[in-house]
Amino acid sequence: MNPNDQYFQQQQPGYGAPALGQNYGGMLAPPTRTPVMQNQPQQFPPSNGPNSMNPYGQPSPRPPMAQYGHSPLPPQATNPHQLAQQMGGMNLGDNSLKSPVPSMYPPMNGNVSPAPGSFPPRHPMASNLQASPMPPQPITPGMAPPRPGLMPPMQQQMGLASPQQYQNGPGMDNMGPPVNGQQFASPRPPMGAGFPASQPSGFPGHPPMPFQQQPPVQQQPQQQQGGYDSMGSRYPSSPSYPPGMSGPIPGPNSQPMPSQQQARRLDPDQMPSAIQVMEDDKRSRSGPFATNQKGLVPPLVTTPFVTQDQGNSGPRFVRSSMYSVPALPDMMKQTAVPFGLVISPFAQLEEGEQPPPVVDMGELGPVRCGRCKAYMCPFMQFIDGGRRFQCPFCKATSEVPAEYFQHLDHTGMRMDKYQRPELCLGSYEFVGTKDYCRNNVFPKPPAYIFVLDVSYNNVKSGLVHLLCQNIKSILQGLPRESINGQKSRVGFITYSKEVHFYNIKSSLAQPQMMVVGDVEDMFMPLLDGFLCDPVESENIIDQLMVQIPAMFADSRETETILGPAIKAGLEALKAAECVGKLLVFHSSLPIAEAPGRLKSRDERKLLGTEKEKTVLSPQTTFYNQLGQECAGFGCRIDLFVANNAFVDLATIGQVARLTGGQVYKYTYFQADLDGERLVEDVRRNVEQTVAFDSIMRVRTSTGVRPVDFYGHFFMSNTTDVETAGIDSDQAMTIEIKHDDKLTDEDGVYIQVAVLFTSPGGQRRLRIHNLALSVCNQMADLYRSCDLDTVMNLLMKQSVTKLTESTPKQIRDVLINRSAQILACYRKNCASPSSPGQLILPECMKLLPLYINCLLNCDALSGGSDMSIDDRTFNMFAVQTMHVGASLAYLYPRLVPLLESSTPAAAEDSPLMLPSPVRCTVDKLRDDGVYCLDNGIHMFLWIGLSVSPEWIHGVFNTNSAAQIDIDRTKLLELDNARSQEVRCVINQLRSTRQRHMRLTLVRPRDKLEFVFRKFLVEDKHGDASSSYVDFLCHLHKEIRNLLN
Repeated sequence: MNPNDQYFQQQQPGYGAPALGQNYGGMLAPPTRTPVMQNQPQQFPPSNGPNSMNPYGQPSPRPPMAQYGHSPLPPQATNPHQLAQQMGGMNLGDNSLKSPVPSMYPPMNGNVSPAPGSFPPRHPMASNLQASPMPPQPITPGMAPPRPGLMPPMQQQMGLASPQQYQNGPGMDNMGPPVNGQQFASPRPPMGAGFPASQPSGFPGHPPMPFQQQPPVQQQPQQQQGGYDSMGSRYPSSPSYPPGMSGPIPGPNSQPMPSQQQARRLDPDQMPSAIQVMEDDKRSRSGPFATNQKGLVPPLVTTPFVTQDQGNSGPRFVRSSMYSVPALPDMMKQTAVPFGLVISPFAQLEEGEQPPPVVDMGELGPVRCGRCKAYMCPFMQFIDGGRRFQCPFCKATSEVPAEYFQHLDHTGMRMDKYQRPELCLGSYEFVGTKDYCRNNVFPKPPAYIFVLDVSYNNVKSGLVHLLCQNIKSILQGLPRESINGQKSRVGFITYSKEVHFYNIKSSLAQPQMMVVGDVEDMFMPLLDGFLCDPVESENIIDQLMVQIPAMFADSRETETILGPAIKAGLEALKAAECVGKLLVFHSSLPIAEAPGRLKSRDERKLLGTEKEKTVLSPQTTFYNQLGQECAGFGCRIDLFVANNAFVDLATIGQVARLTGGQVYKYTYFQADLDGERLVEDVRRNVEQTVAFDSIMRVRTSTGVRPVDFYGHFFMSNTTDVETAGIDSDQAMTIEIKHDDKLTDEDGVYIQVAVLFTSPGGQRRLRIHNLALSVCNQMADLYRSCDLDTVMNLLMKQSVTKLTESTPKQIRDVLINRSAQILACYRKNCASPSSPGQLILPECMKLLPLYINCLLNCDALSGGSDMSIDDRTFNMFAVQTMHVGASLAYLYPRLVPLLESSTPAAAEDSPLMLPSPVRCTVDKLRDDGVYCLDNGIHMFLWIGLSVSPEWIHGVFNTNSAAQIDIDRTKLLELDNARSQEVRCVINQLRSTRQRHMRLTLVRPRDKLEFVFRKFLVEDKHGDASSSYVDFLCHLHKEIRNLLN
């Protein structure tokens, strides 16, 4: 019997997850509109929502294999009276839920502050909403007292013309209001459009709800980094308002509106700010986070917290897009909020967090449900005096094995509950028995094989010499865990038009090379001495690393192979009867006559057009089939591509995608500029925790089921996610379908089980459990959403569809779904208010910002200004991102280095970093220095008016104009300024998955255009829109839905 089948044992018929490529329905449905914009981020305690999993529903066809495989504030209820005193010019959706009186207050004329108490407090929230007191916000002199309610109507803020002025103006089909004479990026699709539900590859959408009230205009929060701006402050310029939009209706106690001349401009600082939301969450939710409550919304990924596992897996391992699941599927469809999980089963823990304990049940093995095969977990209920237990996933009862029996106490809990990790913790591991191993044989420790392209390009660029020079220090980071005295082994292969194997047996005087010229039928010529312990064979490896650069120094070979070299590594692992990882260093398009030969198709002009999917899809199935073969044997491929020309990453990258590997790219590699980045990437790749030969299955309780999977993996059936290796930086995202009624008593239960081989060669099972609550009110759903997780799911869904749909279809679906989410909130949850106001739910007030960032990011919208390989690289990178990485990718971190920070004694000492600022050019000062990074790129922007003392201390020159901007590494000068800047750069790099090359930028340099593309709140060219513009356009879409 196949060991994988034995591991999961046959599940009950009908417990299969639908195919990967199906059910995009919940993914990008047409939006329903809800307007509310909130000013200041509020922290809300997690709402009480049941967490549960549901067994799979009806089986569905197996998912297609060609799939690629940042979190807003947790929803929290807040005391309405306190909020009324703290939130100025902003409508908190949560607090307006039960308020019968419209609470929108237009901006006051001039700068006169209203008298305190001039606005009535909000009505208390219903008893079913949790209240969390917030400390009062101090009001500085000259600042208007905070007011509850919505922001001023957008039409008034922007100086919008009356509807009559637009009678002969643009039609409603325009994407949005014209800005400075320019039209919005792309035309608005008809509402309710999207992908027909009947087409498996489309994103089915839901028709807009028949709303009766007009959608409100966007409400802008009065939030700024330094506090609240006065109510009468000016509003920055913004696009003309969409035709047909009426002026706001004054609410009770509303103040007179400013004239059009006074409110001519819409102030971007009054838009909801991602930085403010993050800072507020840090202030209120830093510190310990206990997981003892069902449906508890975790802190944001940007908040430093320490997980205390008390029955649910920590959010570093599993994050849900919602923590209160609607009781009825219709509510889920109506809100259009996606339900999904982002799973990082081997995520890196923070200091103070305990790793999942390992439980060895001996010959008995893990205790499992007799029906659905779920593993013992804290959600199992023991009955009949402890002799039986009931499974929360399928409700079946099973006998407790005699060896596992324990009496129950007076509360019905087992007496040994707190002595057994599987009964009291959310995350833990079981040691696997032989039944969980291939061929019922315990595995050997995994091997690491370096496969190096030694053709002309790699030799000339210095990559071969650089890598060989650093291999010794890199190998010192190999995992040293030893089971039964065995350790990880290493091997080396080089190739150009033929493949070279090396014997590095410790008993040899010098290494031996064996050449295989017949690449059509690759085989392993070395039966002994290819894979060796790097410590025992240290001297031979050192000799080999000196000989390889010398042997190929005069290589003029420009035509290379790739497929046979990967096949050689696979054959080596098969011969050694172990799993492992290939680190492949490749440089050019494989055009040599051999299996896997490719043709050049560098047609970048197709990017951004309806035909771009032809160049973003593989041109042949060879590398897909090779990837599947490698995945089937537990051979992971990590690709390090150092190309000077088109290399067709969309095709060759499939071997990494299907085996769970990573893709690294170094365009125009030069050892002096990119060497540090390459070496550090390889070092991290070798040192990080990897679970080899893994199979993951997600079980859920009745009523919900996993339907679509995103990440780097291979699926041979509809339920098991197979990877040759998954590391601590990678995450898989799963969309959950809600297809049956749920009850508060049962909740929603989720169990993630990963069977894997540890670096020491031990077969283990890692289990993660999560319980979600169930809600009957839409307000509770919106309050329990994790926006960063929602965006991770939407981003991966959209990128996956790039090979099937046109860019316009994907953009339209994203915009429509966003509008539906917000319109549904406005219609069903917000208090009555003027149609001229935009109301946003508190936990989703950054949705417009993040959707605009997604629409403009390189993975989704890179046009002909990018190479096809760069675009493909971004698509691969996005598919494995966890929530923290995807948030940074969508909204880069912009840190002012000249702000106060705590000096560090040494370059690698921890440093209190300055708070980031908003990603807009308006925040750049000519006398400032800013570091921007998004996890892939890092820039250091240096203003031309920075003090000469600082410039001299860091760059050893007298002015910014004299800085050598081609430098990618800062000078190591012996002074406090230099040490501090290097410390900040290193600390920022340490929080990312890849080592980012530093690019120096000055105002008006040729690279400043590239830098400004990452200032995501600004407009860049005709194909993109600014945050303000998109907010206006989205508000128009919401109004259309509500009408």
